[in-house]
Amino acid sequence: MVELKKLITDSIAELKSVNDRTQLESLRIKVSGKKGYIAQAFAALSQISTDSKKEVAADLHILKKEFESLFHTQKEIIDSKELELQLKQEKIDASLFKAHGLMSNGHPIYQMRDMIIDFFIGLNFSLQDAGFIEDDFHNFEALNMPKYHPARDMQDTFYFQDSMLLRTHTSPTQIRTMEQNKPPIRMICTGATFRRDYDLTHSPMFHQCEGLVVEHGDHISFAHLKDILVQFIQYIFGNDVKIRFRSSFFPFTEPSAEVDISCMFCKGSGCRVCSHTGFLEILGCGVVHHNVFKAVGYEDVSGYAFGMGIERLAMLKWGINDLRSFYETDLRILEQF
Repeated sequence: MVELKKLITDSIAELKSVNDRTQLESLRIKVSGKKGYIAQAFAALSQISTDSKKEVAADLHILKKEFESLFHTQKEIIDSKELELQLKQEKIDASLFKAHGLMSNGHPIYQMRDMIIDFFIGLNFSLQDAGFIEDDFHNFEALNMPKYHPARDMQDTFYFQDSMLLRTHTSPTQIRTMEQNKPPIRMICTGATFRRDYDLTHSPMFHQCEGLVVEHGDHISFAHLKDILVQFIQYIFGNDVKIRFRSSFFPFTEPSAEVDISCMFCKGSGCRVCSHTGFLEILGCGVVHHNVFKAVGYEDVSGYAFGMGIERLAMLKWGINDLRSFYETDLRILEQF
């Protein structure tokens, strides 16, 4: 026991002069490891008489605490020195950078958002917005999706208490705009939306743009909707892009359609990206369902609505094949913009 206590005491003295992480860890294992001096000393207590065992154990506890305290102190000193050395080695000379090399036209998502806004503002649409946190009525029920509706299963929702949630689309902004205004209405809304999804083409937070036109009477038809969307798609992708409207279903529009454009990657000839169809889906649209107008107290009106994912448009416009690239601050992607 005397020999073990001396070894521990000598190690404490040695610890004060250690200035290397490897040496520090080696000394820690030798003294306080599973088979170290301290463990051996406590194991040897069984060989000491009962009268002196309590006193020896108390001495060992003091030595153990002293070693541990000094070990953490030395570790902090070594960490601080290593960090200081690292910062000196990674020092950046700001004068090496040229200002014109850092100029940016903005993040690709916001470039696409601004292109969308510019187009529709030019056609006398107003720009609206609402909060990220919505209630069940504005996010689902007013859009003709009652609690039993299967369309709710398509949107993995982040719920709070008291039927509050993170909006799963920007459509609640359309409902709130109609509640606060009388027809005629021509509006778009852009912003972040949230769903519990994450892979190459889905993100738990993404951006949408939706549009709504409402006027008195029944003269608004699908033809008006088709005309404005064809103009918009050609504005974004050029006049050579092929466009098709496919019949679809959305609870809040009837009739409804999904809009496809010729594949940006194979130019319509068919590839893995477009599942060899030659087309890629970019947005949904339709004539507003009468139940939606009923939910906001509108009568004798007609209108159309459309919605699109801003990230999806940006991916197709600029050939970005992984949605996560938008959020990972990868300069190889961002420097292109």
